[in-house]
Amino acid sequence: MQFLDYAIIGLYFVIIFGIAAWVTRSERGKEADSAAYFLGGRNLGWFAIGASLFASNIGSEHLIGLSGAGARGAFPEAQFEILAALILLLLGWVFVPFYLRSGVFTMPEFLEKRYNRGARTYLSVISIISYVLTKISFTIFAGALVFEVLLNIPFWTGAIITVVATGLYTILGGLKAVIYTDMIQSLIFILGGIAATYFGLQAIGGWDQVLVAIDSNAPNADTFMSLCRNEEYPWTGVLLGAPILGVWYWCTDQFIVQRVLSAKNIETARKGTIFGGFLKLLPLFIFVFPGIIAYALSVSEYPDLFTIENPLTGEVRTTTDAALPALILKVMPTGIKGLIVAGFLAALMSSLSSVFNSTSTLFTIDFYQQWRPKASEKELVNTGRIATVVLVLIGLAWIPFMRALTEGGGIYKYLQSVQAYISPPIAAAFLLGIFYKRVNGKGALAALWTGFVLGIGRLVLEFLTQGNQLSLDPSSLLGTLVTMNFLHYAIFLFVVSIVIMVVVSLGSPAVEKDLNSGQSSDATLKSGSIKSDLIWTGLLIATVVGLWLYFY
Repeated sequence: MQFLDYAIIGLYFVIIFGIAAWVTRSERGKEADSAAYFLGGRNLGWFAIGASLFASNIGSEHLIGLSGAGARGAFPEAQFEILAALILLLLGWVFVPFYLRSGVFTMPEFLEKRYNRGARTYLSVISIISYVLTKISFTIFAGALVFEVLLNIPFWTGAIITVVATGLYTILGGLKAVIYTDMIQSLIFILGGIAATYFGLQAIGGWDQVLVAIDSNAPNADTFMSLCRNEEYPWTGVLLGAPILGVWYWCTDQFIVQRVLSAKNIETARKGTIFGGFLKLLPLFIFVFPGIIAYALSVSEYPDLFTIENPLTGEVRTTTDAALPALILKVMPTGIKGLIVAGFLAALMSSLSSVFNSTSTLFTIDFYQQWRPKASEKELVNTGRIATVVLVLIGLAWIPFMRALTEGGGIYKYLQSVQAYISPPIAAAFLLGIFYKRVNGKGALAALWTGFVLGIGRLVLEFLTQGNQLSLDPSSLLGTLVTMNFLHYAIFLFVVSIVIMVVVSLGSPAVEKDLNSGQSSDATLKSGSIKSDLIWTGLLIATVVGLWLYFY
């Protein structure tokens, strides 16, 4: 890293904080308005929404995890990105009309309108816990790794810098500051990913040399770049299990859906999801491919590419999760290196700021406002800011445990497996809640809590068996449930949740619910011509099918 690199990184911070300050000043006078702070005033356009959907999603699991997956030959992990493009279409065409008509602030609030208060409380608690244990801690972890590998700054110092820098503009500016900074940050890390791919190929001598390195050295050379032929990710799990995780994440998770709730109207929200779907195809090329290139360089030019040394303790460890930062350090020219590091930080900060805002929204609207229903708008906004600070501290405390669980690489797989144990009952509750009027609150609660016990039980038993603290007979029923592929377990949980929800609902009285009783205006519910949206939707589906066929 040279002076020019640091100057570019400094310029990046100036631009981001400048945008955040501008938004904060423009919203002055609205700062005591919870709708303005938590939902950006519900007047954002489709480009901002689509860019924010993409930028807020791109975090540690992509920059660190996906590039690490490419370096390990775990190419099917890119399926989660490709499938997301299709699930975003489901969000725009199916879920958005229900959400905007109900006029809700949060997804748990929607469950209360559809089922009961208990369902709302369950989702609020589970969402906040999952944000702390996955999104917040993983993103801080990745930011710290970037500082450690690229800037030679100790891990925990980097973690604190990441948190403080992001927390400042999130706390002050609310969702609108998050979304407008996301638009700039998405452009920066897209350019950074393209540059990493280009200069990586220049360093090794072109794509043909990458293929030669894989064919000559990779033990799984035949399936190294296959989306479907991988024992770790069986096609049945990818085809049937991964979409369950996708529905939960993209269609029911506050972290994501909060962006479309800020739309001017249904048509704008739908266009934003289609645009976001096209953007979600990029990670395959700007994150996975650089990881593959890093692997090729590690077997030809830089055998110690994945080795990290702590600048304070001298501790040395090897992890493929360092693939993209290490590639940047080795092959990028001065100036471009600074731009790409800025892109790294942009992706991390956009994801972190989004989860900060979403978590504080959940706490404030679903807990504090219920406890103090007469709280003023200013009090709600200030509570959201305080909640952000507290949750950041909890996320920092979880990092040591997460770091131990992902030692050596595999952070992306670990994240997906944790989500596979949380998401199926929630996805089932939303899908049946929209498509099957007969299911009621009793059925939903029974399914949610049964799914929770089965999911967390699998997570705990898996942790104990991996640590050799528990031994299970693989042929037994319990052993089978613990050792089966995590995507297959997600299918099992989803089916069990649906069966329980239907059986319990049919065994209890039907309850009529009105989902159109929200505060949405006629302008919000407006839905204009859909012809162009149908054309772009068809083009996106065709592109996804083309990628599946090419990388089969």
